[in-house]
Amino acid sequence: MILRQITILNYKNIAQAELTLSPKMNCLIGQNGEGKTNLLDAVHFLALCRSSTTSLDSACIRHEAETAMLQGFFVHEDGQTEEIALGLARGRKKQLKRNKKTYKRLAEHIGLIPLVMVSPTDQLLISGGSEERRKFMDVVIAQTDRRYLDALVCYNKALTQRNALLKQEEPAPDADLLSLWEEEMARYGQTIFEARSRYVEEFVPVFQQIYSIVSQGREIVDLKYSSHAQRGNLLEVIQRDRAKDLIMGYSLHGVHRDELEMTLGGYPLRREGSQGQNKTFLIALKLAQFDFLRRAGSQTTPLLLLDDLFDKLDADRVEQIVHLVSGDRFGQIFITDTNREHLDQILSRMGGDYRLFHVKGGEVTA
Repeated sequence: MILRQITILNYKNIAQAELTLSPKMNCLIGQNGEGKTNLLDAVHFLALCRSSTTSLDSACIRHEAETAMLQGFFVHEDGQTEEIALGLARGRKKQLKRNKKTYKRLAEHIGLIPLVMVSPTDQLLISGGSEERRKFMDVVIAQTDRRYLDALVCYNKALTQRNALLKQEEPAPDADLLSLWEEEMARYGQTIFEARSRYVEEFVPVFQQIYSIVSQGREIVDLKYSSHAQRGNLLEVIQRDRAKDLIMGYSLHGVHRDELEMTLGGYPLRREGSQGQNKTFLIALKLAQFDFLRRAGSQTTPLLLLDDLFDKLDADRVEQIVHLVSGDRFGQIFITDTNREHLDQILSRMGGDYRLFHVKGGEVTA
């Protein structure tokens, strides 16, 4: 998949921009806070129906404006084109159109334009709660498996309904209604658990290989998926502590509590990893994510967005990453940096088509 052209109007600090892009490498140069990440985020929104930095759509509209617009012209490997247009307005739902037709459900768009983004906010995968690591799995699997996305929506609806009943004091929650939502949670939760299990099993060897390349074999890393569904019949697991759930007012068991444990040398990464090791771990996760999407998705090469890629990495690891992303396995790449030398190093290796953009105060110039 290639993004050939993008038009941006009132998106974050970018008042207006219209860019014709390279099918291979697009480099964004500028100091911190000038708008480089906002441009990448616009691409992310067109691909995945949401910002990579905020869950509040209105926060993506420029302060001085009431509406924002994004338009992208994409090209499939077979030459087929896609026009994707996004409209945002304060106090209204976002509107997404494919080839001038509005989606009935935004979920229908997920997977059309596969995308992987590496950014400084990925640090939350290590330092944040388990929901960040579940989201990491969900974003990838949902781009390749519509049944999984539907199961997530249905599971979360059942979880919300059960939690509402658990919080209810007068009258006491209806036991039959609780059972109904528990059955829904177990049914869709099993689908989610099986898909996550398959994903991790396939994902981990590729992730470990990439980490080993970047670190030049200096460290051993691992990922372990844990779930309440591994304890037996999921419905029985959910219902087993219903009395405790009623006291707490929320559901203590289910796939909404799944965890992806990250280790370095057999110990928790959160406790053991240096800044460089953490950054290497995150980059390896995202490049393995890219590989999974390329092989398991819609048979189209994902877009790769690399924001502030080289921060906190020593020269040896930078060299290995440059070697990796310059290879033929990657398609269109967007990369930001404040350091022109890093980008020149990548461009000299590639020797192919590229475009260089300067970003300052929300203005983008070629």
